[in-house]
Amino acid sequence: MDTALQAPREPDLQRLLDEHAHRALLRLAVVGSVDDGKSTLIGRLLYECDGLFEDQISAVRKASAKRAAAARTEALAQGLKAAAGGGDEEELDFSLFTDGLRAEREQGITIDVAYRYLSTARRKIIIADTPGHLQYTRNMATGASTADAGVILVDARLGVLPQTRRHAYIASLLGIPYLAVAVNKMDLVGYERATFERIGSELADFARTLGFEGVRLFPVSASRGDNITRPSAHTPWHEGGTLLSWLESLPHQRRLDGAPFRFPVQYVIRPHQDYRGLAGQVASGTVRVGDEVQVLPSGRRTRVEAIDTFDGPREDASATASVTLRLSDDVDVSRGDVLSHVDQPPLALQHLDAMLVWFGEQPLDATRRYLVKQGTRTTPAQVERVLWRKELEDLSEAPAEALALNDIGRVRLVCRRPLLCDAYQENRRTGAFIVIDALTHDTVGAGMVLGPAESASRTGTSLVSQVEREQRLGQAGAIVLLPSTPEAAGRAFALERRLFDLGRVVATVAGDVEVALALSRAGLVALVHADAPQLRRVLREEAQEARTQWWELDDTETLEQWVEHLTPEAGT
Repeated sequence: MDTALQAPREPDLQRLLDEHAHRALLRLAVVGSVDDGKSTLIGRLLYECDGLFEDQISAVRKASAKRAAAARTEALAQGLKAAAGGGDEEELDFSLFTDGLRAEREQGITIDVAYRYLSTARRKIIIADTPGHLQYTRNMATGASTADAGVILVDARLGVLPQTRRHAYIASLLGIPYLAVAVNKMDLVGYERATFERIGSELADFARTLGFEGVRLFPVSASRGDNITRPSAHTPWHEGGTLLSWLESLPHQRRLDGAPFRFPVQYVIRPHQDYRGLAGQVASGTVRVGDEVQVLPSGRRTRVEAIDTFDGPREDASATASVTLRLSDDVDVSRGDVLSHVDQPPLALQHLDAMLVWFGEQPLDATRRYLVKQGTRTTPAQVERVLWRKELEDLSEAPAEALALNDIGRVRLVCRRPLLCDAYQENRRTGAFIVIDALTHDTVGAGMVLGPAESASRTGTSLVSQVEREQRLGQAGAIVLLPSTPEAAGRAFALERRLFDLGRVVATVAGDVEVALALSRAGLVALVHADAPQLRRVLREEAQEARTQWWELDDTETLEQWVEHLTPEAGT
């Protein structure tokens, strides 16, 4: 038997699999305006990196020949001079490798996000081909939301368009750190260096203002293959290498293993009386058997007793593993809750500022109720107000009452239940959310958490002085931080009743920084029960900055001792 036909030996096959598994993975988004050649560039990359099957190439070759014949027939019918021959073999239409929908092939456009995979000797790459049309901006944002790097294409004949700027800005909002500016169709402008430098520098200067860590320029022709996988003889003046070499040189994909542990609970599994597991995907960080964790928003603490998977039990699990966690104690947990390590909890925000990309055909209506879905939690929410809308021509912040289709702006949200989240720049998985129309259930926006809503005192000055409030109420406003225990939450209302009976104007707040500060500024005593150390820290800092009276009660003291601390008779 011919040894060349024998299957690879098992050790050799295992070695190849191990080498492939250890190649660094890069998620790439290719963006740009309509008809800039995104699908063609991706098809060229796949073809020249051997990322296609023979039957795919054969099908595209036939489709390309059919399309070319139809074009020649139409040209002859219109009395135009048809191209003669063109060689022994028709050119491949590389866009057909990614435009998989029938409507895409018929119209010659990209409608939905297409994901393709290729592997080189150094790296594995998952490519997202995103639409360029204005009405498909939401699809573009979806494809770029998980990317580690981006390639933005510009047609050398048309230059930088408004949609090009919009896509670059969205890419920066979504946290993509590295951007390549590919000036495409250089063959149609005679490979003019001046054209490349003018367009490339214009977009590169715009991109650098958006905070990208690295921006590179490439003169390319996706249909001809110039400077994509091999240097082009048509651009001897270009010394920046090829697009593929740039992709292979980028740092390893950003991992979420080192981020704080976040586990949004997706489902509670209870097949029988002796088993109760919490199913979900580790959004970030790592959890190990025996770790002390807390369940939010309740704040109950317990330990991880076991980590179960389809392949059997494990000692640890990191992002983005889908696992089932079993806890040592039978604590109350349901879908939408989040598990975290005790010393690194997420924020719990009901009032928050966020950047919002609006997808809805109908403009954002601040008087309308929406649903916000973040992780596995969905809660009713309202846009308190639009703070500003981004003008993409000069990146200025324009006042706005609403956001229209494809507008990008900063908004202030009020959620009925707190979002258990992180700032988007710190954690892309737990800092992102979508906005859903409560009536139609259409997805109308994509948002990125910026943090707690900024204090209202920073945006204006009240016409009522603090002295006037004290004279009217007979007291000064204050914040009282209760211990972060379940028992303290119950005692908060008893304390509120006692202080009210003693003539104090008092209200209980469940961990909302903005509400607590607003009440204290209005002259009330705000009793705050906040579990998350981050919220407690923010409360302390904000109270000190506003020069508000501040108390932090001790859990070892009785209710009567608390009352004594907070009444005038006790010297407060």
